[in-house]
Amino acid sequence: MATDQLLDWIIELQSIAQAGLTYGKDIYDRERYQRLREIAAEMMAQKSGLSLEQVPGLFCNDSGYQTPKLDTRAAIFKDDKILLVHENDGSWSLPGGWVEIDLSLKENTLKEIKEETGLDASAERIIALHDRNKHNLPKYAYGVCKVFVLCQARGGSFSKNIETLNFKNKLATGLK
Repeated sequence: MATDQLLDWIIELQSIAQAGLTYGKDIYDRERYQRLREIAAEMMAQKSGLSLEQVPGLFCNDSGYQTPKLDTRAAIFKDDKILLVHENDGSWSLPGGWVEIDLSLKENTLKEIKEETGLDASAERIIALHDRNKHNLPKYAYGVCKVFVLCQARGGSFSKNIETLNFKNKLATGLK
């Protein structure tokens, strides 16, 4: 996958600025780190086409040491097929989403399955850990680690929800 060196530099500048704002003690250095963060936001706005007002909330909203966000995805197989959900945007994906602060990875995975498919399931084991920006486009301005969990459907049926249109099983061999 091709990299966007300018985007990589913008992300790194923002990360350095955030670490400096977190750990810097000298008021003059903190002022410099704040300006560095503002420059990174200005560059991101220019690069992304977002307004300068939108960028800080999306790109410079963390505090503390910057770490990747955590996303969980459930892999549910049946008869050599894998369960996919039809997202509201028209795409298909494994059921899952952002890990919530007050839930374990297992609890969150099971919650996402229930919300997106209506199915009750059990989480068996982690089968993969994926650095999103190394394998997907578009590249996000922040890191995302995707945790894939092998799950077993135990019952239930699809119920209308705000995240997905429906779900179906697709041949696992047909996935790319």
